[in-house]
Amino acid sequence: MSQTKKHKFNSSFQLLMSVHWWMAGCYLILFVGGTTMARLPRNEFRGMLYDFHKSIAILAIALLVWRVVALTQVILKKYMRRLPKLSNHWIRNFILHTLIYGFMWGVPISGFFFSNSFRSNNVSFFGLGLPDFFPENKDMVEIGRSLHFWLAYTFLTLIALHLIIQWKVAKANWRRFTGFIQAKLS
Repeated sequence: MSQTKKHKFNSSFQLLMSVHWWMAGCYLILFVGGTTMARLPRNEFRGMLYDFHKSIAILAIALLVWRVVALTQVILKKYMRRLPKLSNHWIRNFILHTLIYGFMWGVPISGFFFSNSFRSNNVSFFGLGLPDFFPENKDMVEIGRSLHFWLAYTFLTLIALHLIIQWKVAKANWRRFTGFIQAKLS
């Protein structure tokens, strides 16, 4: 591998994009699983799905921390040379991405609020119990449920907007992914 390709592969931007796609996978699992499990009757299987859902949310938060570190490296490298041109396009993208990052943090936190309000000591990371972030408070359960629901669907709307804006990139990545799958199946 040439030195240029090796450097490009190990760049902060490549790390950021890798974490981007891992998080996208986590959020896909969270959205599909969350809407599915909320419709299931209360039973042991639904409880296991909730535990899995919470574990993936914790993983997403850990990846978010990693992503913010990588993003900081990218921003420092990019803007140490020159500041961005503050065009309308740049400002809109900045606002959209700031909102997305806020919701990447807010949706899982609202889920922990909902979960801890319902019952203490019920959030774990693949079986490893975690301390409560919020006190048990049955009066707050419905507020937590509504908050988590509306934040999640607002976040999903922002993701859809992000996909629309990045449609060419999303389409190219989808072609790359389906080509990879086809090559592996042949």
